[in-house]
Amino acid sequence: MLMIGKNLTAEQRLSKAVVAIMGNDKYVALAGVLMIGKRSIDDECPTAYTNGRDEGYGRAFVDSLNDAELRFLVLHECYHKLYRHLITWRHLYDQNPRLANAACDYVINLKITDDNADGWAAMPIRDGKKVGLLDEKYRGMDSAQVYKLLLDERDSDSGDGDGGDGESGSGIGDGGLDSHDWEGAQGLDPEEAKQLERDIDEAIRQGALAAGKLGSGGDRDLEALLQAKVDWREVLREFISTTCVGNDYSTWRRPNRRFVSSGYYMPSGVSESVGELVIAIDMSGSIGSRELSQFLGEVKGICDNVHPEKVRLLYWDTQVCADESYAMHELDTLTESTKPAGGGGTIVTCVPEYLTKHGIKPQAVVVLTDGYLGGEWGQWSAPVLWCIVDNKRAEPDVGKAVHVEY
Repeated sequence: MLMIGKNLTAEQRLSKAVVAIMGNDKYVALAGVLMIGKRSIDDECPTAYTNGRDEGYGRAFVDSLNDAELRFLVLHECYHKLYRHLITWRHLYDQNPRLANAACDYVINLKITDDNADGWAAMPIRDGKKVGLLDEKYRGMDSAQVYKLLLDERDSDSGDGDGGDGESGSGIGDGGLDSHDWEGAQGLDPEEAKQLERDIDEAIRQGALAAGKLGSGGDRDLEALLQAKVDWREVLREFISTTCVGNDYSTWRRPNRRFVSSGYYMPSGVSESVGELVIAIDMSGSIGSRELSQFLGEVKGICDNVHPEKVRLLYWDTQVCADESYAMHELDTLTESTKPAGGGGTIVTCVPEYLTKHGIKPQAVVVLTDGYLGGEWGQWSAPVLWCIVDNKRAEPDVGKAVHVEY
């Protein structure tokens, strides 16, 4: 085991901690992620922070940590990058920064603690208390689920429904191990953000190859992130084309005109018009106007061939807020639809309830969502396809799912 000497500078100790992690077979799959972005010592930082790409570590805080604690801190920042927390959970930060920070930290700290029962990486302890957020009741949850519970607990304790204090940094005072530079993450220009996404994807793939060569145990979270990307457009096209299909049959009531002139009386082929296609659109901030327009453009192109009787757009958050219907001759205006202002929250069960209440019986339902639904996917009476934006960990327990990337 590589020990880090207390007589080294904070910069040297930080570098050696990174080398130690990269040299541990347990974390060989993270080596590429550890190489992404810049890592520096910040004299003004009380603990540590990341913007999803770069990392900063407080000099005094690093000097106060022992070897195992410093490794834990570096791993903590690495997992923020790996899980793309500052991009994926931006909508939670916009609602309540402090609770969004805490939700991400609970998930990460449980993982690192589970992986280091031997104490190789350990959460810092001060005055007999852990410096960091750790609670067994959040085991098996993602950050959105933890956030919802934290929000419910806060509301039940305060009873005032206040949206939060707006502080983005958690720090030791709030029980957090680090702060999260959400504004810095938002400040990445579009090309930088795309390049970061590509770098993380490639780092994960290379790490998986290295782990396989060493025979290291698999990581379910990494395996989910490594799933091959599927062309969502093809999945969408196949789903609509196979579920929205009318019945073809022949009838003698209308002779086939192609043969009448030749003196033959033959039946003509008839296709029943297909039923109604429902597109249910999540009004959360993860789905912008550009993404919505592109998605509806794909739907229109498919419907030009499939010819559903009607396309119905349902915009929803905790309830269905808008209901727009388009006949086939009106589909040219489909891409001009815009999201109404949402009231906050995300409860997808309102969609099947709305369909039942209003006697709407679609032939198929396509749900465009970020997938942060707290594990409630609803009960559906029609085939459903989940088109999930910016959430690779979402796993619906009903219907079929595809991850949408633009």
